[in-house]
Amino acid sequence: MTTQSTAGKRLAAVFIGDEVSAAGWRLAGVESWSPDPGQEESRLAQALATAQLVLLTSQMAGRLSPGVLESALRTTTPLVLLVPDVRGQSDPPNLTALIRGKLGLGT
Repeated sequence: MTTQSTAGKRLAAVFIGDEVSAAGWRLAGVESWSPDPGQEESRLAQALATAQLVLLTSQMAGRLSPGVLESALRTTTPLVLLVPDVRGQSDPPNLTALIRGKLGLGT
């Protein structure tokens, strides 16, 4: 697996998720990783260090400790986004509904 070019440039994007979803992202030209159980946090750390954009399935995010996930989502560089898996088994949270709820605007 290649993580950086010899010129030291950062990867444009890294996808971290299940194998089926990773295959689709790989076909689109995105570096894609499907970590074994217990390796999620180390692979996320590697992606944060080598990519400009990190795409993480909600299912994979659920396997991370809450502190690690929150820290990753708060970073501005690289940008970390939660995406649905290809099977639709675990959708990312509805951020609009969450924000509206926090503001007391209902759903």
